[in-house]
Amino acid sequence: MPSLLSVNVGMPKNVPWQGRTVYTGVWKYPVRGPVMARRLNLDGDGQGDKAGHGGEQRAVLVYQIDSYRHWQRHLGRDDLEYGHFGENLTVEGLADDEVCIGDRFRIGEAEFEVTQPRVTCYRVGLRMGEPSLPALLVSHHRPGFYMRVLREGRIQAGDDIIKIRSGPGALSVTETDALLYLPGRDIEKLHRAVRIPAMSPGWLGSFQELLAAAEATGGEPAWEGFRGLRVASVVQETATVSSIQLAAPDGSRLPPARGGQHLTLRVPGAADPAPVRSYSLSSAAGDGHYRISVKHEPRGVASTYLTTKLRPGATVDVAAPRGDFVLKPGTGPVLLVSAGIGLTPVLAMLHELSESRSEREVWWIHSARSSQEHPLAAEAHALIGSLPRAREFIFYSGAASASKTAGGDIIHGRLSKDAVIALGVPRDATAYVCGPASFMSDVKDALSAAGLDPSAVHSELFGALGAITPGLRQQTDRQPHQPPGAPGTGPEVTFARSGISTPFPDTGGSLLELAEACDVPVRWSCRTGVCHTCVTPLLTGDVAYEPTPLEPPGDGEVLICCARPDSDVVLDM
Repeated sequence: MPSLLSVNVGMPKNVPWQGRTVYTGVWKYPVRGPVMARRLNLDGDGQGDKAGHGGEQRAVLVYQIDSYRHWQRHLGRDDLEYGHFGENLTVEGLADDEVCIGDRFRIGEAEFEVTQPRVTCYRVGLRMGEPSLPALLVSHHRPGFYMRVLREGRIQAGDDIIKIRSGPGALSVTETDALLYLPGRDIEKLHRAVRIPAMSPGWLGSFQELLAAAEATGGEPAWEGFRGLRVASVVQETATVSSIQLAAPDGSRLPPARGGQHLTLRVPGAADPAPVRSYSLSSAAGDGHYRISVKHEPRGVASTYLTTKLRPGATVDVAAPRGDFVLKPGTGPVLLVSAGIGLTPVLAMLHELSESRSEREVWWIHSARSSQEHPLAAEAHALIGSLPRAREFIFYSGAASASKTAGGDIIHGRLSKDAVIALGVPRDATAYVCGPASFMSDVKDALSAAGLDPSAVHSELFGALGAITPGLRQQTDRQPHQPPGAPGTGPEVTFARSGISTPFPDTGGSLLELAEACDVPVRWSCRTGVCHTCVTPLLTGDVAYEPTPLEPPGDGEVLICCARPDSDVVLDM
């Protein structure tokens, strides 16, 4: 019978790390006698990062003595003691490949339910003095797992661990961990994962997004790397937004793209080296051309060039359309919700619906400060008019009045939760939301309050997410810049969203270390506490890995920890 070997607790403390200070509770030590297991924690225990660790879904972390033995052999260590992997419970038995999400156990007076694998973040490597350990925990299929407390009670070393229920879906901790972090995902397992009630909300949301991406019909990119496209026209839509139409230099039709997908541009002439940026298509590509609509950002090198200096006849380097923020098949209502320049991908979806003469009920909801800051408004209105079951609601937040016009589709005021509920949006709709992070968060909450299933709300961020480095003490923000010291002679690396291109340093290191040296924002965690996925598109170049991944990524992909899932990394060889 499985048994509890040790109960380990520890309170967060400041720890020096790579010239920074980390506030972390990963240092756990055995305690004697009974310990109270409570809904959020064990008595005497704490976490420094509540976003990725702790809370009701991650109240207790479990690690197995068999994994200790494995790492002793693999790492050549003889100094490992209970709590060394940051776990609360060191156990005999309960192997990761045998325990399933939703399994329930009784230990002493308390009852527990398995909710997710361990969040393999950098702190376990910090604690062990092994920087590569987070990746090794995944590749060796030994992550450990979290449990929530169903019934509070006292537990202590020596207690038997009694299984009282098996989780539905029979998805083991090892399978769940690989499903999120490793390539080659099994669609059938993704379907099983999203149907497990005990799955923690963060991991459930990630699996829902992965499933939607896997079932999207965008297909493989139409070409590899970059291709030169000719600027056919530049049209000023508002004082700050210009639309740029791109065509093949030989006049041939460009491959089709889905509404909601984006193009990645390398813009010679804007700066040296040429900056790389991504822009959503703002129309369907049925005519064999691509159109993007770019907002001029005062400090934006690429947007300034594209909106003020680019002229017809110029050439820009363009990667093939990418992205899975596309219309899902179906016959139910569609909500297209956007703010500011975030209207571009949903406008392309509206084009797609119009061109297919869709009979679906379509709601177009857009927020802008004023009519003067509302690009492509007439175009969207005409598309709405071409659809037999379409409705249009425009919110102008800069106006002082909160009254509606006689038509009822122009609303002076903020697109708030109450406003969304008052619209009476259909509860069976599929929603596509695009805009700044705060806007999308508010709209998602509003749609949920209006009765929509959260899994039916899809979103696309406009504007980069800020850095998330949980546990790091706050430091003064700096604009991304070239790394200090003499330039390297390695491959050219472009951080597309930060606009930094620099040769890889001769001193070596990792891509993440280079990003930090340039003060490029990195995200140690997202909803699950780590990167949403370790696979991101590779536009050009080749990548070598150290250590070699257990399962290398597919063609056109690169495996990078702490990369945003929609980031584009360019390595020019």
